[in-house]
Amino acid sequence: MSEKRNIIRAAGVLGSATMLSRIMGMVRDMVVSRLFGAGFATDAFFAAFQIPNMLRRFFAEGALTSAFVPTFSATLTQGGEERARELANTCFTLLTIVMAAVTLAGILFSPLIVALMFPGFRDVPGKFELTVLLNRLMFPYIFFISLVALCMGILNTVRHFFTPAISTVFLNVSMILAALLLRGLFEVPVTALAAGVLIGGIIQLIMQLPVLWRKGFPVRPRFAFADPEVRRIALLMLPSVFGVGVYYLNIAVSAILASLLPQGSVSYLYYAQRLFEFPQGIFTVSVAQAVLPSMSRQAAEGDMTGMKESLAFGLRLTLFVTIPAMAGLMVCSTPIFTLLFMGGAFDYSKAVNSAQALVYYSIGLSFVALTRVLAPAFYALKDTRTPVWTAFVAFLLNLGFSLALMGPLKHGGLALATTLSSCGNMLLLLWFLRRRIGPFGGRGILISALKSIAASLPMGVAVYHACRLVDWSLAGQKPLKALALGGAITVGVVVYAASVRLLRSQEALEMTGLIRRKIGR
Repeated sequence: MSEKRNIIRAAGVLGSATMLSRIMGMVRDMVVSRLFGAGFATDAFFAAFQIPNMLRRFFAEGALTSAFVPTFSATLTQGGEERARELANTCFTLLTIVMAAVTLAGILFSPLIVALMFPGFRDVPGKFELTVLLNRLMFPYIFFISLVALCMGILNTVRHFFTPAISTVFLNVSMILAALLLRGLFEVPVTALAAGVLIGGIIQLIMQLPVLWRKGFPVRPRFAFADPEVRRIALLMLPSVFGVGVYYLNIAVSAILASLLPQGSVSYLYYAQRLFEFPQGIFTVSVAQAVLPSMSRQAAEGDMTGMKESLAFGLRLTLFVTIPAMAGLMVCSTPIFTLLFMGGAFDYSKAVNSAQALVYYSIGLSFVALTRVLAPAFYALKDTRTPVWTAFVAFLLNLGFSLALMGPLKHGGLALATTLSSCGNMLLLLWFLRRRIGPFGGRGILISALKSIAASLPMGVAVYHACRLVDWSLAGQKPLKALALGGAITVGVVVYAASVRLLRSQEALEMTGLIRRKIGR
């Protein structure tokens, strides 16, 4: 029971912080669009920012975290705090050296990188040069955020989640303040945003260091690079790098195929992905990050029963949240796009086309979410190869389904292909994991899923009828639309909460009990 409460508490902290970060990200985008518009300068900035941001997802939040946390957790459990402190300092020192070299190389070879990724920029006078300048200014961000990811792994293992989670807000705050206060200091005002990114990365790292000190892990140089645990982390990282690479290859192939479809298809998929990632970032990633330290610690202790219980609870909690989120996104897809995007060149037909892609993506929300929780179970067992092979099979499935469906369903077919390949990835992970550790509460997971589906049906009906009170095809009327959509979401939350309570969902009872204990204190 205590481990379940730890997972719920950690997921709640991570989810709340992520939600705040996403909200601030929307505010940032609004500020950027108001101050800099959309065109030459913003194209250069977003293109330049994409490069270190992609490396962040590829390396810092992907391979590094999945390899470091299980090894560090096992060292802390079996070798004690002093041994874990030595490993943490060695990894911090080595990572500092490696990422300094990567950053220097990125700055020196920025013209080549930009030319390879954005070849069309050379056709617009000054655009290529501005992108190179902005990329060079922002490339050190990957240095700071990689060290932040390492700090996050240490703090999450010792069950401190708040500081790493809330620090992500400060990148957006830094960019907003830089845009408002510093743009007049530069010949090209958008350069202020690049300065904001760099300052935000520095702030994020500074925030971690005092907390590490208080938790007994002060950062000190240690050059024992021959440490066997360091080699173990490096070996575990290699398959993870390929696994993350397959994911980005998947995105690239979808974009290439979308470019062969009618004009606007790439944009429809991009906008739909942005909204699809919102519940993923808040709920899915939060549960995955919360459950990994628990499973890693239990695996290190040889407590396979406890690890199975944590895994099963993480899966049930994921389904409890993502099934109603899936239903809500499907019902509210058109209202969301008309409220947030419709206006100017983005007319109702574009909103409907984007909503179509979101509906197909949303069908796979639970599949993607379960995959995000199942993969850490392999990482906890120090197996990073199996998720790589399943990701590669998912890539082949996505390619095959995309080619088959893009003809009849256009951009919607590409979105549906992503959903079907995610389902295949999830089923493979389930099958391999069950072979590896045996049964882990499949009956309870299925019952939890059926209860969430049963509760989501009346919720979906209620939200659908609430949304019909407004004609979403009409331009303008933003306050009325916002009120209607907000009311529909509120109705949906109330109906779902009442339904799972009546169905006596175990996850609902666990979360209610935790809230009551918090209030009682």
